[in-house]
Amino acid sequence: MAKILFYDLETTGTMFWKNGIHQLSGILEIDGEVKETFNFKMRPNPNAIIDDGSLKVANVTIEVIQNYDLDMKQGYDKFISLLSTYVNKYDKKDKIFLCGFRNTGFDDPFLNAFFKQNGDDYSFSWFWSNSLDVNVLATQELKEIRQSLKDFKLSTVAETLGIEVDHNNLHDALYDVELTRLSYHKLCKVQ
Repeated sequence: MAKILFYDLETTGTMFWKNGIHQLSGILEIDGEVKETFNFKMRPNPNAIIDDGSLKVANVTIEVIQNYDLDMKQGYDKFISLLSTYVNKYDKKDKIFLCGFRNTGFDDPFLNAFFKQNGDDYSFSWFWSNSLDVNVLATQELKEIRQSLKDFKLSTVAETLGIEVDHNNLHDALYDVELTRLSYHKLCKVQ
């Protein structure tokens, strides 16, 4: 049984050891069937450094993220509650694949840090240690035309794969998750 969590984060900067998460979104799929879609907007870790440039990319302000209903711990608790519906974290054979776009170098370290910031050193009780990365899959598929692409961002890759992209919604974590999932299915030729 393949369990895949297509996910994306919006953060207060680019360094997982000093910045924090303010949006955690995902689509959980089991054997190709969507089981859950979630979009947790939360106040970041109170100790997180906030980079105005990162907030600008996500089209939010400090005032907006500081007024989210959930604090970091509440966001963590909601995420754990969702995961525990689909995974027995004590069963070494029952895990979820994380899947994102450039997640292995960015989102995965932030997610692991998020667990640690909430006093949990066992994030990999839920997830396989080897993630799926749509950026890597797309690199293989598009290697012959890479030089003709303006960049290799999620939006460019999705459009190249024939997926319609609403540029006004980019960098909203849930919208980016939807693009990532559609791109994954195109690349893996899943109907």
